[in-house]
Order: sequence, then structure tokens, then C-alpha cells
Amino acid sequence: MGLKQSQNVTAHPPRASVLAVDAGNSKTDVALIGPDGAVLGTARGGGFQPPVVGAEAAVASLAPLVARAARAAGFDGSPSTEHVSACLANVDLPAEEEQVTPLLAAQGWGASVTVANDTFALLRAGVADDGEPTGVAVVCGAGINCAGLGHGGRTARFPAIGRISGDWGGGSDLSLEAMWWAARAEDGRGAPTALARALPEHFGLATMYELIEGLHLGRIAPARRHELTPLLFAVAGSGDEIACAIVARLAEEVVTMATVALSRLELLGEQTPVVLGGGVLAARHPLLDDRVRELLGERAPKAEPRVVTAPPVLGAALLGLDRMGAPATAYAALRAHYARG
Repeated sequence: MGLKQSQNVTAHPPRASVLAVDAGNSKTDVALIGPDGAVLGTARGGGFQPPVVGAEAAVASLAPLVARAARAAGFDGSPSTEHVSACLANVDLPAEEEQVTPLLAAQGWGASVTVANDTFALLRAGVADDGEPTGVAVVCGAGINCAGLGHGGRTARFPAIGRISGDWGGGSDLSLEAMWWAARAEDGRGAPTALARALPEHFGLATMYELIEGLHLGRIAPARRHELTPLLFAVAGSGDEIACAIVARLAEEVVTMATVALSRLELLGEQTPVVLGGGVLAARHPLLDDRVRELLGERAPKAEPRVVTAPPVLGAALLGLDRMGAPATAYAALRAHYARG
């Protein structure tokens, strides 16, 4: 569907085939994509949090970003595209996808709408554009998740809603684990670790007791706990036994999710990409990256690990081009744009 002339401020209106949305826990990217793969306009905003604000409010929060991307593309008003491709964090279950899809459709941004968990955006960004897309992706950022695509459109996924669904390993879990071991090291309940000194020092404090008190009483914002994850890797890099064990546990979780997904999809016996992304995995911490590759080599010898650092909105846009049956040149143009970024 083309844009109405009355909505455009230029003499020759650009056409937007796809509105791509990648909404994560901490940030959201939207992009308007032309039929030739050109990126016409983009915008970035805060995280997508339906568990906190409700699904309707979370979807409504996307409207200002879509409007900004439309203005950047030269549109006057909201765009009307052929397809909305939305890959969303905190939409972890098929039931949640079914809840959010009509809410997005009601915005009138596209003639059709597809909704998927944001892990599928990472996966699509990391697999080839020609032929049937198959592969598995593990994302490790604020949380951890895994999704896979097999032959014939088969999928493998996990609930990925925290400990109640058997998950461990995102940045939030890593920071809490570091705090747990550091607290016990200081008061004598646990083994010694350099984390007990490094964590409070980061906040200008002398002891873990002061850090615990500061977090508990709100003198240190809870959101700042994410700052502890890089410290964990720094301490592990120095050879600290406890910190190294936490990193090794994360590698185990990443590879376990990947190999289970590969097995479900019957892909263990063929060359298959395992796409790694999210802030923790994309950082390529040597201890973690090396251990993940080592374990994959043992358990899934034909897996091909690939770290993707491109913005996940690329994957959402590629999924949109898939839906539109775009030509190969459109995929090349889209990937070239994000490679330059």
C-alpha cells in the first residue's frame, strides 16, 4: 500500500513497505524500510515493558517513536506501510503474541502485522538471506533467551520468563550472583573472592555491607546493579576462582539452550549457525566467548557460532522483507546500511 499524497510533505513521496520494530528491555528501535531496502527513517526510545505498564500502554508507547521515524522519512503524520514486523521483548509466549498483535494492528501502521519475540530478530540478522533460514540464536542481555528456526518453518523456543521457567544467566542474574558470592566472602560464609572488594569500590564504598545497605535503602538506584556485570568479567579476567566459575556457568547455560534447540529442530547433524547476541555475548569477553565455542565444539560439532553486533532492528526489517517477497538487492541494501552504522 502506498502513502497518501496528503500525508507527504514532498513532491515525490517515498514508499515504505515495512515498519520494523525491535523493542528490548532497555531500548526500542523503529525503522521505515522502502521496497528497495532503503532505510527511510529511524527513531530510538526506551524499553518495552508490558509486564510493568500493561500491553495496551506498552504498545501506545511506540506511537511517538513511529511518528519520529515518519518525520525523519519526510512523512506528515503516521506512515501506512504494507507490513509491520515487530520483534518484542517481554512477549515470550504465543499467548502474549496473540494479545499484542491486534493492539499493534489497531494503530493502523500497516496492512498486516506479525509479532515475534525479539530473539527472532537476532536470529534473522545472523542467518543468510537466500534459501530457507535455519539456525538458533541465544541472546544474553538483561535476560537470557533462545529461539530456533528449522526446516519447514519449525520453531524451537523457551518461555524465558525467569527462574520459574528454569532460566538463569542474563545481566541481572550475573550481578545478583556476583553480589551473593561477594557478600558471603566478606562475612565468612563463603570462599574468598576479589569481588568482595571490587564491587563496593566501584561505588566509592569500602565494604560489601555498605553496598548492600545502599542498595537496600535506595541510596544506590537498583538500576545501577547492571554496572556490576562488567566488573564480574574484569575480576574473572584476573583469574579469580569464584568469578571464573560464574562465567563458566553462564557459558554452560548458553550452550545448553543452543544444543537443546538444535536437537529439537533435528539440526545437530548439519552445518547450522548459532547466533550469539545481546550486550553480554556481543562484548566478546574472552573467557566467556572461548568457553562457549569450546562447549559447542564438544556438543554440537557442526554448529557455526556467529556473534552479531548489528542493531536487532535489522533482523525485524529482514523478517519484513521476507514477508514482502523482496528482491535480493533489497536485502543487500538493508544490510549495507546497518554495516555502515
